[in-house]
Amino acid sequence: MKNTAEKFEFQAEVNQVLDLVIHSLYSNKEIFLRELISNASDACDKLRFEAIKNKNLTADDLHIKVDFDAEAKTITISDNGIGMTREEVINNIGTIANSGTKKYLESIAKKDRDDANLIGQFGVGFYASFIVAKEVELKTRKAGEDEAVIWRSDGKNAYTLETIDKASRGTEITLHLRDEEAEFADNHRLRSLIKKYSEHVAFPIKMLEITYPEKDDDGNEIPAKTPEYEVVNDATALWKKAPSEVKDEDYQAFYKQISHDFNEAAFWTHNHIEGTQSYSNLLYVPSKSPFNMFQNPDDREGLKLFIKRVFIMDAAKELMPNYLRFVKGVVDSNDLPLNVSRELLQDNPLLKKIKSGLVKRVLGLLKKQALDAEVYANFWNEFGDILKEGVVEDFSNRDAVLKLLRFASTENKDATENVSLDDYISRMKDKQDKIYYITGESYSAVKNSPHLELFRKEGVEVLLMHSRIDEWMMGHVQEYDGKKFQSVAKGKLDLGQDDKKDQEPSAEDKFFLEKVQKHLKDHVSEVTASSRLVDSASCLVMDEHAMAIHMQKLMEQAGQAMPGQLPALELNLEHPLVQHIEHIDNDDQFKQWSELLYEQALLAEGGQLKNPADHVHKMNQLMLDILK
Repeated sequence: MKNTAEKFEFQAEVNQVLDLVIHSLYSNKEIFLRELISNASDACDKLRFEAIKNKNLTADDLHIKVDFDAEAKTITISDNGIGMTREEVINNIGTIANSGTKKYLESIAKKDRDDANLIGQFGVGFYASFIVAKEVELKTRKAGEDEAVIWRSDGKNAYTLETIDKASRGTEITLHLRDEEAEFADNHRLRSLIKKYSEHVAFPIKMLEITYPEKDDDGNEIPAKTPEYEVVNDATALWKKAPSEVKDEDYQAFYKQISHDFNEAAFWTHNHIEGTQSYSNLLYVPSKSPFNMFQNPDDREGLKLFIKRVFIMDAAKELMPNYLRFVKGVVDSNDLPLNVSRELLQDNPLLKKIKSGLVKRVLGLLKKQALDAEVYANFWNEFGDILKEGVVEDFSNRDAVLKLLRFASTENKDATENVSLDDYISRMKDKQDKIYYITGESYSAVKNSPHLELFRKEGVEVLLMHSRIDEWMMGHVQEYDGKKFQSVAKGKLDLGQDDKKDQEPSAEDKFFLEKVQKHLKDHVSEVTASSRLVDSASCLVMDEHAMAIHMQKLMEQAGQAMPGQLPALELNLEHPLVQHIEHIDNDDQFKQWSELLYEQALLAEGGQLKNPADHVHKMNQLMLDILK
C-alpha cells in the first residue's frame, strides 16, 4: 500500500517532557524497557477485556516479544494486544491531554534538571524510548481494524505518520539506539532487565533462545539450530501469591510496573479475603505525590480491577474514595461478573463491601505506619492535605481519619506537623474540655496571631492549622474523643479563669466602646472589651459558625461573592494605645484611630485592606499629630 507520510508537530508540552526525560533520567536509562513492556502488558489486558464484550475479537495467546539486532543497534518490543488507530496514535503519543501539565512543566523548568524526583512525579511511559534511542518507529494495528500506521520520530520537534500494511494486530516499537547505548542490544543485558523490572508481568515475555554451535563425535561442527522463542519471565499474577512467597524487591518492581512511578513505594499491604466475598488486593502508598493530585481529583490511575485475573479497568474509582486517591495497586475479585460495566459497578452491593474493606485496610495500614514517626512524617508531608478530605467525605470512618491527622502546635518550636489529636488530649490542662485550634493562610500568620496571647499566658496548647483545606475541614467536624473543637478566633472564650471571667466594663468604657462602634458600623457587628488579648490592642472575632476572614479573602479572589457577615472587634482596654484613644476629644482623630485599630486587626487576620494607600496616609498623619 503506497502512502505519503504526513508530518506533525509535537504539542509544546511533549517537547518539554521529552527534554526532561532525556536529561533527568539519563543515569537511570535502563527503565526504558520497563516502561515499554508495561505499556505492552496494558495493551494485552485491554484486548482481553474487550474480547469479553465483543465476540468478534479474540484474545488467545497474548504475549510480548523482545528482539534485538546487535549489528544494527536496534531493540524491538512487540505485543499482540489491542493496538491503536491512527487517531489514537496522534492523541496518545503526539499530545499530553492534561490541563495541569503545562503549568507543572513551567514550574519545574526553573529547578535542577538532575533531580530525578521531578520526572518520577510526572511519569515517563512511551517517552522513555528516547532516553536510549536516536529514532523510534512504532507500527500498530487496532484489533478488529484493517488499517495500520507507522509512526516515526527522532524526539526533537515533529513526527511522521504513514498508513502501512501490517499482518497482525498489536503494536511493534523499534528503537534505533544511539551509539553510546549499543550495550542494550544484547541478549543477556535485556534478559537481566526483564528479570529486574518485569518478572511479574501477567503475560509471557518471549525472547529467542540462546543457541551455540555443537560438535559431533568426530569433532565436526554442527550448525546451531534455528532458535525458538522462550518465555523469560515468571508471568504470574503476583497479587495471587501468598505474601510470604513475595520478596520486597518483587513488590517494588511490581509497583513500578503498574504505577509507572520512578520512585519506590513507601509501604504496601497484600491480602487474600475469603468468605461471603472472595478477593485479593495489593495496595501501595507511593513515596511521592504526583504533581496533579489536587488539580483534578478525578483524573487518577488509582486501582486496577481484575476479575478472576482478567483485567477490567485501569482506574476503578469505585473501589477507593477520593481522599485515598493516592493509593495504587490491584484488586482481583472472584465474585463479580466478567461483563460488569462502570455503570453497574456504581450500584453493585458486592463492590461496595469490597470498597469498605479496602478503606479499612488502608486506614489500618496508615495507623500501623504512624507508629514510626519518621516514616509517617514522610507520608504526611506528601499526602496529609489529601487525607484531611476524608474528615468531610467519609463520615463512617471519620474518627479513624481524625486519629491519623497531624498538626503544628504552639508546643512546637517550628512548623513541623507532628502533633496528633491524641497527643493534644494527653497534654490538656485540668478541667480543659475543648480542643483549641486556629486557622490561617500561613504558619507565620497563625503563630503570631493575637488570638493566641491569652493561651500562651495560661499555658494552653493550640493547634496551628495553616493549610487552605483546614478551615473547610473544621467546618464539618464538631468533636473528637468526646472533646469539642473550639476555634480561638471565633465566638466567646472561656478558659475557666474565675478572676477574669466576663468582667463588666465600667460606664466610661461602655461609652468608649459604643463610640468606636459608631465609627466602624460599616465594618464590624459590635465592639467589645476583650478577655483574650494580652499584648495586642485589637483583634477581630468571627461568629462561631462563620467563615474565617482569610478564607473569605481566598473565596473572593476566586471570584465567589461572599455574604456580608461582619466580624466583631475586640479591644484590649488595658493596652496603652487603647487608653490613649479613649481620651481623645477630637472626633476626626478619634475616628482615624478607631479605623486604625480595625485595620490592624484585619491585617493580623490575613484580611486585605480595600485602600492600603489610605491606611498608610492615616498612619503618617496620626504619627505627625503625636509629634506636634
